[in-house]
Amino acid sequence: MYTSLYRSFRPETFEGILGQEHIVKILKNQLKNGTTVHSYLFCGTRGTGKTSTARILAKGMNCLAEREERPCGICANCISIREGVFIDVIEIDAASNNGVDNIRELRESVKYPPAAGRCKVYIIDEVHMLSTGAFNALLKTLEEPPENIMFILATTESQKLPATILSRCLRLDFKRVPEKTMRQGMRDICSKIDVKISDAALGLIASNADGSVRDALSLLEQCISSGEKSVTREHVIEILGTAGEEVFIEMTSMIANHQVTDALLLLDRIISDGKDVRQFIKDWIVHFRSLMMTKFIRNPEDILNMSIENIERIRKQSEKIDLSFINECIIKLSQTLSEAKWSTQPRILLELCIVKLATDQTVAYPSEAKEKATDSVISQSAKKMASYNNSKRTDNEDKNEILQQAETEIIGEELQQTVTNIKQHNTATDIKKDVSIDYDKLWYTIFEEGESRKGSFNLLRLGAVLKRIDDNSFTVEASNETILYYVKENAPELEALMEKHVGKKLRLECCMADDGKQQEKKKTAEELADEIENKFGIQIDVL
Repeated sequence: MYTSLYRSFRPETFEGILGQEHIVKILKNQLKNGTTVHSYLFCGTRGTGKTSTARILAKGMNCLAEREERPCGICANCISIREGVFIDVIEIDAASNNGVDNIRELRESVKYPPAAGRCKVYIIDEVHMLSTGAFNALLKTLEEPPENIMFILATTESQKLPATILSRCLRLDFKRVPEKTMRQGMRDICSKIDVKISDAALGLIASNADGSVRDALSLLEQCISSGEKSVTREHVIEILGTAGEEVFIEMTSMIANHQVTDALLLLDRIISDGKDVRQFIKDWIVHFRSLMMTKFIRNPEDILNMSIENIERIRKQSEKIDLSFINECIIKLSQTLSEAKWSTQPRILLELCIVKLATDQTVAYPSEAKEKATDSVISQSAKKMASYNNSKRTDNEDKNEILQQAETEIIGEELQQTVTNIKQHNTATDIKKDVSIDYDKLWYTIFEEGESRKGSFNLLRLGAVLKRIDDNSFTVEASNETILYYVKENAPELEALMEKHVGKKLRLECCMADDGKQQEKKKTAEELADEIENKFGIQIDVL
């Protein structure tokens, strides 16, 4: 019967263990000097060699070779342990034997001395799955086992173990295997099984394995199962249909650079490869969380639970992206995930979210945008102001025309949005005329709260409209005299609610619908001059 790669190439001696040199050094030294302890706790993520190391240690305790050479891997006892027939090495799966009765049976068998070797070894895998009663039943035996008895506990979640268990064991933490080491190990295996594989393909497999040797060999096995004797990067992508960190980094970069088309095509490729939409959203949110963590934590390996190489890739991207952009993406993706749970078309929701994120004017790269916007504004404003100051026209209407043209051409719709976003990024409490504010939504929210406080708010819902928010005031337009009266009557409540939502005390200004049209006429030359001076620091002399 065919044996999987991770089983057929399981290491038989300490020399075959990948990426755990610190643990190998400790165990080899203990075997050599006869200083092994009666209970070990092997901790670490999946596929890093915990069970394999436990078996190798069991071989070392019962090997027939000289002490300096243990385990040899070729003596009768080592071969019996490898084949799983050695009577004095007992492996227990705590996930399926987690009750008190199972531990009581173990305690009874511990009383009997080794039958074929020097030491009886109990390997308890996934020990964190034991019940509280089972842990309590194991305590005394684990602390003072009979002579020539050894316990090796293995777990992926050491935080679930009671402190009384942790204090009775020598704890050894298994690290994620570096990609360089993993690539070399897979290259050696491919050489033995006569498969040619490119470095790019090895790199992609190692990246998606995320430090787990077993995962890497399982992915490699999928790639060579088709019978191909040559494996390329494209072949790996085709076979695995994977969406690892590499994909999330690429997708994030696309939306940050407003590449809508490329992002949608990448999503189509990912879904075509069989990736579940909802799971993709979850994993993408985790990626943004990783971007956020690397901004504040110098060594986030334990918190992020991923390989060092992937963390470095995330850190490089995190350094370029603004925190507010990360926050916006997490919020919108979380909303999309919530809606997708009940939708029959989650892909459409995700595509809509990608379009929103990629077309949003949020400044993803603040330093570059700020420098670009500043240079553009200064250059254009200098030209327009020079043109105005050199003009001999003194008529007020001509001045208005020149200044309005300057304002329109200097700022421009896109540039004005960029400048506004930069100001919001630098001063969160500075309220400007921001075209990104949804007045209708804000006004609706205010009424939702206001109606619970005062009944007369009902009269304002259909007859009053929020028209504008300025630096120190906000303007409400009433459809008739009655509505105008109620707006003024409720001014204190409206100002309080507005302050709550925009974060700044603003004065209410109200007008009739016809008056509002008059207010939207051209500004005077003096007002425009003051506004440009406030925005760009350029003093205008109005003649």
